[in-house]
Amino acid sequence: MPTYVSLLNWTDQGVRNFKDSVDRYEAAQSAMGASGVSFKDAYWTVGPYDIVAVVEGPDDETATAGLLSVAAQGNIRSTTMRAFTVDEMRSVIQKAG
Repeated sequence: MPTYVSLLNWTDQGVRNFKDSVDRYEAAQSAMGASGVSFKDAYWTVGPYDIVAVVEGPDDETATAGLLSVAAQGNIRSTTMRAFTVDEMRSVIQKAG
């Protein structure tokens, strides 16, 4: 299943309600799980990003839809990158010739 790394920042609304962030994460995990998207890990961080999450989804479209549904609640903005495992990267290298 494809893996994605999401760099999340709280919006003004999200930081005002930071005390609810763990509950919001658990609610998002439950809601996205219904479509086959799941958080493998999430970390609240100090620095340029407020949260770093590792997400799995069956395909790019489904993972994007899940993350957009969470972002639509107005608490976060995200930058998401497709991540490749060692085996996936070996396959990419082989295809590149």
